[in-house]
Amino acid sequence: MKYVLAIDQGTTSSRAVLFDKNLEVAFISQEEFPQHFPKPGWVEHNPDDIWNSVISVCKNVIEQAGITGKDILSIGISNQRETTLIWNKRTSKPIHNAIVWQDRRTSDICNEFKADYREETITKKTGLLLDPYFSGTKVKWLLDQNDTIHTACENGDYLFGTVDSFLIWKLTGGRVHVTDATNASRTMLFDIDENCWSKEICDLLGVPMKMLPTVLNCADDFGKTNPEIFGNSIPITGVAGDQHAATIGQACFEPGMVKSTYGTGCFVMLNTGKKRIHSKNRLLSTIAYRLDGEITYALEGSIFIAGAAVQWLRDGLKIISNASEAEAFARTSDAEQSVYFVPAFTGLGAPHWDADARGAIYGLTRNSGPSEICRATLESVGFQSKDLLDAMISDAPDAKTSILRVDGGMSSSDWTMQFLADILQAPVDRPKMLETTALGVAWLAGMYIGFYPSKLEFGRNWLKDKRFESQMESDLRAKLVAGWKLVISRTLAR
Repeated sequence: MKYVLAIDQGTTSSRAVLFDKNLEVAFISQEEFPQHFPKPGWVEHNPDDIWNSVISVCKNVIEQAGITGKDILSIGISNQRETTLIWNKRTSKPIHNAIVWQDRRTSDICNEFKADYREETITKKTGLLLDPYFSGTKVKWLLDQNDTIHTACENGDYLFGTVDSFLIWKLTGGRVHVTDATNASRTMLFDIDENCWSKEICDLLGVPMKMLPTVLNCADDFGKTNPEIFGNSIPITGVAGDQHAATIGQACFEPGMVKSTYGTGCFVMLNTGKKRIHSKNRLLSTIAYRLDGEITYALEGSIFIAGAAVQWLRDGLKIISNASEAEAFARTSDAEQSVYFVPAFTGLGAPHWDADARGAIYGLTRNSGPSEICRATLESVGFQSKDLLDAMISDAPDAKTSILRVDGGMSSSDWTMQFLADILQAPVDRPKMLETTALGVAWLAGMYIGFYPSKLEFGRNWLKDKRFESQMESDLRAKLVAGWKLVISRTLAR
């Protein structure tokens, strides 16, 4: 049998998935890697940990399948977006740990530019807000640490890339420096109207354009792997940032279709077609995908902390030993207690965009315990999702957002998805294929070489596993939402 290999490089783990001819998962491997927090609000990854975990899981699925690299027709790569690396072109050695998308160290840089009224220019060109979330100010911070490296970057001796670019560079043996349009659109350096790097913004941030990768379509020729890695030279033919890959994997190809991915963070993306919408609610305009040179736009809202809050229950508070226990605790909680958790560990994302907000638990009483805290943690995902979707509907009132397609690790929790449907007062559809991020890039890679079907047929084959319908009484819903708005206002005002 022949396979397509999907690499899903995430914030806390790397996964490799082998898809067969029918686009079914044949084999899968996952490996967590360390997170580094050198200062409050700072989040880093060791680039070697990223690379080694990717190679480890890829070789593991190949071993599971009992095949060789010759049996893999192509590779698709999905990645955590905005995470920033700079490496030496000659040695491939990074100059610093990868600065993760969650990192807030560039808040002061952003505030300085906001004070100079630069945000409007940046938003107009990139569709993004001036926030530490994005790569642009991370690159500036790295270059500001070393004048010698900044000069070398101007000469093209050092390269910038998001994780996809770094992996492609390493996989191709340092021969190819590219990215795709979705990842480029998240750097805060890319003009999404003109479909090219913005010289004006690069000059504004002091980012030499010689260090930027070439931008390709999501399904394209991204080079071939060094044969020493997998025993054969394999073409890389599909790349997309994780949320864009999930949008594709959920077959959200028509304007108005919306998906929400619940992983480390939560990301809601609404397809707006060929029309770029300028948000009035501080949502992001972004490139959903680019195929054959044609851009499809989207509105996106990003929640920084979703599944990561459950990890905190496990690793920080140590009140659970695995993620599934959070649901079990929630089911046994006292519903009469109004406990709210705002998981602003690294600030609040859309639609609030407060980089300085920090996490807080409200409503604790003497009777509150692990069950109530777990329940509040899972409910925070629903409340934050409602904030996003309300803002999206306001920005795009003509969009048909009556059904939400969900994916990601937290979507496997029936309790969490039922609360989401209840608080949204809308149906929530969970697909049979939960590996939608890997599926999206696998389809891109296989479609490009003719192994997988067209976009139209792929969309028709989307299958639903379960629909969650709203069951909550309207009075209770209104009470819960009012409580959430109150605690958010108190968090933002701190």
